[in-house]
Amino acid sequence: MTQRANDIRTALVLPGGGARGAFQVGVLKAVAELLPRKSVNPFGIISGTSAGAVNSVVLASRAQHLRSAVAELEQVWGHFRCHHVYKTDHLTMLKSSLHWLTSIVLGGWLVGAPKSLLDNAPLRSLLSRNVHFPRIQDAIDSGYLHALAITAAGYASARSTSFFEATEDQQSWQRTRRLGERTDLNLDHIMASIAVPMIFPPVRIGNEYFGDGAMRQATPLSPAVHLGADRILVVGIRDETGDQSPDSGPESPSFAQIAGYMLDTLFMDGLYSDLERITRINQLIDSIPLKTRPESVANMRAIDTMLIVPSEDLRVIAHRHRKELPFAIRALLRGVGGSNPGENRLLSFLLFEKSYTRELIKLGYRDAMNVKDELLDFVTGADVPRLFAPNWIKKDLSAFHSEL
Repeated sequence: MTQRANDIRTALVLPGGGARGAFQVGVLKAVAELLPRKSVNPFGIISGTSAGAVNSVVLASRAQHLRSAVAELEQVWGHFRCHHVYKTDHLTMLKSSLHWLTSIVLGGWLVGAPKSLLDNAPLRSLLSRNVHFPRIQDAIDSGYLHALAITAAGYASARSTSFFEATEDQQSWQRTRRLGERTDLNLDHIMASIAVPMIFPPVRIGNEYFGDGAMRQATPLSPAVHLGADRILVVGIRDETGDQSPDSGPESPSFAQIAGYMLDTLFMDGLYSDLERITRINQLIDSIPLKTRPESVANMRAIDTMLIVPSEDLRVIAHRHRKELPFAIRALLRGVGGSNPGENRLLSFLLFEKSYTRELIKLGYRDAMNVKDELLDFVTGADVPRLFAPNWIKKDLSAFHSEL
């Protein structure tokens, strides 16, 4: 059994995933429809990284009305085109390709080293028009929100920093290679959090340049825990089951395949490890009666966790919509070895086209509705199991019972 509903602080954790972030919007749409029409944001704590940071900020800035916030997210994600996120015109792509080639040949002499493969200035403009940052503090002051955290990785410090706004009683934290820093969130924090290495340019905040928050986020659930979460809803962006072994002999992976693999690892592997860690801690705490817990355990708390991930392979969905990608981007991917099936993983992160994002929104909505009873219990503070997740995760984590 868990705490009483009025004592529970529920957190929402939205990891990164590029265009795959549309899946999160579908899950949030289901949450909004399961709650009464005029419900406020049910998540006292919201923590986002990369594309999840964008969704988090919109939710937090409209915390007084959940359905309006989700409707705004669906409007944007459901009408996305790649040129809304990064420049896709032929001239820009040609300049970028020539810049990389010349820099490699000349060792950065004359032209300087390129900062990124793509220019995401269009996304900065889009967010500046649609995100109202002062509303975040208004939501906190009005009691609709306890805290919002956006995580980015510092290149100089090699440290994961969770920039957060919260109620006055919330303390900052510092651990090895990670810290929580109170600040007034702004557009630079989002742009830093989504700055995927080599693909999008880093962003300067203060005296340091920052990149995608997933790079140093070995414990993606940590910000929510530090901010006081009693239970955490996590909306992932891929099914964690591994790929099947190839039927034919091994082939040397292309640059596109390696890049897609790196992004996949960047956005999700830390989450699975962190979930294992929380499961172990929960089982340790629950195994010791409250009255006999030693001082070292007495201050620890068990945390309920619910994980929702896509029931379908997003690479397969991306492949069906690959022709929607602008020609210049398709040519660029083809130029780095993206003509084989390995391209689909990278494609699934970069395909900001409405035909693809709308299908992911529908998938997220459908997957959430398939567990609607459990989801509603989780967000409303009802009694829930310590872990609710797909069966393959439960099977993997069931081994812990015999180890403790």
